[in-house]
Amino acid sequence: MTENNTKKAPVLGILGGLGPMATAYFYELLIAHTKAACDQDHIDILINSHATTPDRTAYITGKSEENPLSVMIEDLHRLKIYGADLVAIPCNTAHYFYDRLKASTDLPILNIMQETAAKLASLGVRRAGILATDGTIVSGTYDRYLTAYGIECIRPRAQDQNTVMRIIYDEIKNGKTPDVTAFLTVCEHLRAEGAQMLILGCTELSLIKKHHPLPPCFIDSLDVLAAATIEACGKTPVGFDFHAPASERLL
Repeated sequence: MTENNTKKAPVLGILGGLGPMATAYFYELLIAHTKAACDQDHIDILINSHATTPDRTAYITGKSEENPLSVMIEDLHRLKIYGADLVAIPCNTAHYFYDRLKASTDLPILNIMQETAAKLASLGVRRAGILATDGTIVSGTYDRYLTAYGIECIRPRAQDQNTVMRIIYDEIKNGKTPDVTAFLTVCEHLRAEGAQMLILGCTELSLIKKHHPLPPCFIDSLDVLAAATIEACGKTPVGFDFHAPASERLL
């Protein structure tokens, strides 16, 4: 009898629904950017899209007492039961809970902020502007990872942060067309304050890039997570173009 030495392909678990459109786009990115000649060359994926998970930003900023952590931990356990070997979370704000999520399971969990900070460092970036939810901004979660790589985190001024939140919650999450002009104005201010590159640090903002071409001074954290996830699953990522802008011009 011949022994079958074929190595089992890892199964990716996606802890999603945070929000649903970003989860769907992450799945699209994995498919579009995996080097594959047939269906069987793609990653085996389990998607847990738990849209009713309590809002992360509302809890972090004290506007809600509904803690989403227990829900996310239950979803991690569910992914393991169904056969996941590793997990990706296509939500930046949820990474406020990353250490506690990691401590709750023996499944490896990719870290979108860690991967993004490492990518920026590899590009020689030393000052990065952050576009994210109030939960991410107030908690300073991105600062922690960027600082570890010697990168200064530049945050939007208060009025600009209100604009970012309006675009995320009132427009993108609400199924409306985002105000790209207002978004780019916020970005111009961050660049004027010395940001070499701007992080799309909320996966809803990644949907702006999906539908509206953006200048090369942007780095999409969802792209970075997708590339890292493809590699972690033993596949080859193709079609990503991570590079620092050739000039320091504003948008």
